[in-house]
Amino acid sequence: MDALTNRRASGILLHPTSLPGKYGIGDFGREAFAFVDALAEGGQTLWQILPLGPIGYGESPYSPFSTFAGEDLLISLDGLAELGLLDGNDLNAAPAFDENRVNYEAVRSFKRPLLEKAADAFLKKIPAKLKTDWEKFCRNNADWLDDYALFTALRKEFGETAWNSAWDRDIMRKEPSAVKKWSQYLKHSAEQVKAIQFFFDFQWKAVKIYANEKNVRIIGDIPIFVSPDSADVWANRHLFLTDSECRYTSVAGVPPDYFSPTGQRWGNPLYDWKAMEADGFHWWVRRIQRTAEQVDIIRIDHFRGLRAFWKIPGSEKTAEKGKWIKAPGEKLFAAVAKALPRAEIIAEDLGLITEDVTALRKKLHLPGMKILQFAFEFTGDGRFNSANGFLPHNYETDSVVYTGTHDNDTTVGWYKTLSEPIRDVIRRYYGISGEDIAWDLIRSASASRARYCIFPLQDLLSLDSDARMNTPATVGGNWSWRFSPQTDILNPLRRLRGLTELYGRLPWAPK
Repeated sequence: MDALTNRRASGILLHPTSLPGKYGIGDFGREAFAFVDALAEGGQTLWQILPLGPIGYGESPYSPFSTFAGEDLLISLDGLAELGLLDGNDLNAAPAFDENRVNYEAVRSFKRPLLEKAADAFLKKIPAKLKTDWEKFCRNNADWLDDYALFTALRKEFGETAWNSAWDRDIMRKEPSAVKKWSQYLKHSAEQVKAIQFFFDFQWKAVKIYANEKNVRIIGDIPIFVSPDSADVWANRHLFLTDSECRYTSVAGVPPDYFSPTGQRWGNPLYDWKAMEADGFHWWVRRIQRTAEQVDIIRIDHFRGLRAFWKIPGSEKTAEKGKWIKAPGEKLFAAVAKALPRAEIIAEDLGLITEDVTALRKKLHLPGMKILQFAFEFTGDGRFNSANGFLPHNYETDSVVYTGTHDNDTTVGWYKTLSEPIRDVIRRYYGISGEDIAWDLIRSASASRARYCIFPLQDLLSLDSDARMNTPATVGGNWSWRFSPQTDILNPLRRLRGLTELYGRLPWAPK
């Protein structure tokens, strides 16, 4: 696998849901292409997004119903209309959506019926120019698409309930006779799902091709664990720790610490690593391969879980009685490297990182992450910790620096919450007044030795906490921030271009 390229580069973190648009959520339509144009004009060569999978619990892209499928709400209705699959009356019926926040329930109520209508029109008469692409898509993705289509149709049939809670026992266990019966009964619904997935794939591919033509590479994201309610587990139960009744015998989380005396019980099913190793990690390799088809660079979330993971008995309500179990990360990446030798991967190595995790990352030549908001701390005796690995003067070249991520407050909001002693250290470290703190950190990241630097768009816009994307360990109100059509992003990007050029991150050398 490749480490970072030798080219210094910078870019923007923005999930497509945050793009402006008239249908209540960002999508793969005109605004996505306009954003790529804005990135190119600002000299930015990286666009980082969050996972593209169909969002599940809490509207989180990190809890998708499938690690292979795509979120259908991202499909551009205007794009479907251009193909003749929808008409003007369909689009004119759109309600007045909030321009600044995604109301997922309202968006689903409007878009899902139209997506199904477009799917029916497509299946009734497949446009000649798409017929070959459609056949190729179904053929190349049959290993996950057939299962996901049936899974989605079954969830709808059983009232959108979790697969292992209320489904009939035979189909919950995916018995062959039940699969045959339900596949026939839900054939139309499953075919709709396949068509909608094709729309997603076709439109996103067009966005990626356009971005690459503009010298913009896309950084995607893989959550290390899958959702408890997902086609991934239902279709591949032998690869996860479950019992004969499809209950999870062990689940993921993190141990108790200073901030959480009972730890965190995430509830994600754990992999049966012995079973995965027995077939050469085929499922994981295919997962990374699918993501590599959609993006140029892959970030693996919670990388430390591929070295060791916190195993919690499924019957426990907290994470207190878990234990660390080693994972075959080195063997897994050997299989990935054999199948995808040119894959460029970033390891999210934040949180409780032990020496063996760092050793594995370095042995695999994977860059880690640096977060400027984590850089300023005091030691137990009250001294400023100048050895903090998140401080720019301590960076390795093969690393990726962020002012903050989707899980952090905006830089402006973060700075407001700090104590005066920490603010004083920040001001002295950078030699700044702190009145333009987001851009002070953007300048610091741009000037650092880190090969790549990524900035949330909210920081370019110097936005407050109201623009925060996600607050971990909370449910409700997350993942909904959007910038409105009236927002000026070009001038901040032009300002960033000046820093990008100054610190050697432009895609071309100045004359």
